[in-house]
Amino acid sequence: MTKKYFGTDGIRGPMNSKHINGDMFFKFGLASGTYFKSQKKRKQIAIIAKDTRLSGYTLEPALVSGLASAGMHVYTFGPMPTNGLAMLTKTMKANMGIMITASHNPHSDNGLKLFGPDGMKLSDKIEKKIEKLIDKKISINLSIPEKLGRVKRLESGTKEYLKILKQNFPKEFNLRGLRIVIDCANGAGYKAGPELLKSLGAKVFAIGVNPNGLNINQNCGSTYPNKVKSAVKKYKAHLGISLDGDADRIIMSDEMGNIIDGDQIIAAIATRWKNKKMLRGGVIGTLMSNYGLEKFFEENKIKFFRTNVGDRYVKEKMKKNNFNLGGEQSGHIILGKFATTGDGLLVALEVLFAIRKGEKASSFFNKFKKTPQILKNISVKDKSIIKNLDVKKSIKKAEKLMNGYGRLLVRASGTESKIRVMGESENKALLEKSINIILTKIK
Repeated sequence: MTKKYFGTDGIRGPMNSKHINGDMFFKFGLASGTYFKSQKKRKQIAIIAKDTRLSGYTLEPALVSGLASAGMHVYTFGPMPTNGLAMLTKTMKANMGIMITASHNPHSDNGLKLFGPDGMKLSDKIEKKIEKLIDKKISINLSIPEKLGRVKRLESGTKEYLKILKQNFPKEFNLRGLRIVIDCANGAGYKAGPELLKSLGAKVFAIGVNPNGLNINQNCGSTYPNKVKSAVKKYKAHLGISLDGDADRIIMSDEMGNIIDGDQIIAAIATRWKNKKMLRGGVIGTLMSNYGLEKFFEENKIKFFRTNVGDRYVKEKMKKNNFNLGGEQSGHIILGKFATTGDGLLVALEVLFAIRKGEKASSFFNKFKKTPQILKNISVKDKSIIKNLDVKKSIKKAEKLMNGYGRLLVRASGTESKIRVMGESENKALLEKSINIILTKIK
């Protein structure tokens, strides 16, 4: 059975649309609160953080109202990275954590990501159970007045999150002498990012740290890496860090201004962890992971498996195979030794720890040659067009043309109204021709 509300990474869409509005967020809060309250394993506590979107001021009160109406006590933290929320859900022994965010999407979108008491994103099975509760008559799940939840704002969230991050590294670890650019996408990491790096002694050049509610991800952050690339060159920095709207993704720049994507970061960390005997099992990638990364792991005898796109699926497969490293080309990287979900700042610290003794970033990241890859995102009114007979025929035609010379992947986005068409091949002309066959038909 397909899900009605949840996509590949929570619930997401345009603000004041069918699912993203105050009325629905009250229902989401009531339903999720009712589900986790029924588990009777913890203290009936829900914690909430958000990114910097203006619409968060509308959605958060509605969500809080729903949770409190279900009898959950609620703590709100304000803007904080997604993994900070996941970590605090676990350390505070809360029943659940909810991040109000649309991640890398524009400010006009919003949504939420749900975490269980273990700090993990919810499984499809649990999401479907919550969806059933959403569609029930509201009065069924409302608590009696004496059992309503209490609500409190906590200002210590970012401080506690940074404390947990730094505990993963030796006390003497510092970044003195390093010049670092960080682009926080005017999003959830705009306070935590610069504060973390400065506290470790780095000379920090921070951009994307002036959110106004409307400029999150706007020509900045991990989906616009040229910004950090230019800043690295301008400030003669040793490294550039680029986060997305909720800071669970990271794209980097080396000291020469080369953009380093998630696949390259994963290859570098996997190599280091293998050499240090820290790599457990192997690495989990996705259907979008570059073929060059797969070949690199094969040549270096590192196990590599692919799974569906979405860091939740990566984490599930990591857990199933007992691996401690996985991630996506887009910059969702899960360091299973330290975290349950993607965390841009944690990954940045792991890289900085690796090069702390003077190794250049360009040397650390230079691990494999990427297979030429083209990714096209097509905005559509209805994502079910991917099932159209003519579109299916065009995909088969393109795959036949590419047979033996590369690979194609056509999928509906789980977070936006887009069809994503990706292809890889050393034969660029053939690659472009194959992709255009599909693009023309969809358009």
